[in-house]
Amino acid sequence: MSMQRCGEVEVLSSIEQGEDVNLILIKRGAQSTVISEIIVHAEKSRIKIIYGSENDLWRMSRSNSEGVPNILCLVGRNPDSSLEEVLSKGGLIWLLAGASYPVNIGFCIRTAEVSGSDAVIIDASLNNQERSAAKRASMKAHRFLPVFWTSGLESILMAKDYGFKIISVEDVGESAPWDIDMTGNIVLVVGGERNGIPEQILEQSDDIIRIPMSGFVPSFNLQAPLSYVAIEAQRQRS
Repeated sequence: MSMQRCGEVEVLSSIEQGEDVNLILIKRGAQSTVISEIIVHAEKSRIKIIYGSENDLWRMSRSNSEGVPNILCLVGRNPDSSLEEVLSKGGLIWLLAGASYPVNIGFCIRTAEVSGSDAVIIDASLNNQERSAAKRASMKAHRFLPVFWTSGLESILMAKDYGFKIISVEDVGESAPWDIDMTGNIVLVVGGERNGIPEQILEQSDDIIRIPMSGFVPSFNLQAPLSYVAIEAQRQRS
């Protein structure tokens, strides 16, 4: 089920029905009686409100065939959750272990968000400027799911303590994505562009997926295997 509620009627109904609304995105300058009522509800319930441009709402909306909606809300995932809160709730988490290029990382954040992941963990040596570049490349998708910049190995060990299954995507694997059960609580791991997934993380993995490659060049760009597996996980979990 979509995490987005689109338009004034859907957003107000979602709040009134007690759905797990965690963020509201309002078009800058938009005003109406319903929006005012939504804002009152949000302030009482301490729901985060952010304001975006018309282009922002157009890009984010699942339905803009009848014009750009004035308001959207995010249901079922709190972008401000701690890693412990995410793990305690369960779900599907991506780990980028050793990725180096901000644009690739940004593309991966966007793909993880769109495919319904619950969080992204990034183990990468990026400075603040490079992290900002990754967020821009994600088309600001980082606003809508928890993104943690922290140790991959420590995160994996913590996830295992919470009962998560660890599934890595690496060329030493022997299983295709559709051969692996990706339901339940799982962490999906992809490695850096040059060195792949660190051996310590591979040793902690319950399964290792190998993406089929039929061409001459034996390597996909980082986003490609993530997208490949994300779509298969989305299919299984739906």
